[in-house]
Amino acid sequence: MNRTISKLAKALNINVETVRFYERRGLITQPPKPDTGYRHYPEETVNRIRFIKRAQELGFTLDEISNLLSLNDYPCSQVQDLAELKLIAVKEKMADLRRLEKALKALKALLAQCQSNDDDSHCPIIDSLQP
Repeated sequence: MNRTISKLAKALNINVETVRFYERRGLITQPPKPDTGYRHYPEETVNRIRFIKRAQELGFTLDEISNLLSLNDYPCSQVQDLAELKLIAVKEKMADLRRLEKALKALKALLAQCQSNDDDSHCPIIDSLQP
């Protein structure tokens, strides 16, 4: 089923400008304009945009998605290599976020100590920073 750009966007719950942006980025192909009427996008474009949106939800950048789409003609091992690199990057980001969470929890505990500190001669936050 072929669709106009507005019907395509509506079916995918995206903006028309998103479709145009994907065309400019080379992620999807703009269909030829007929002599009269509107361009019609094939079902392949619908599926490709669904793939793009799902990959974005998984944390892939548009450049990475472009690479994935271009790998469609390459062996699965190259796609696997790219996916493994992304997995490593995600695990590193998760470790960074866990460290940040731990630091924020420690800071929250120190703030609570400060609020209940009646001794003006020392500050729990300053004390925690000293070796």
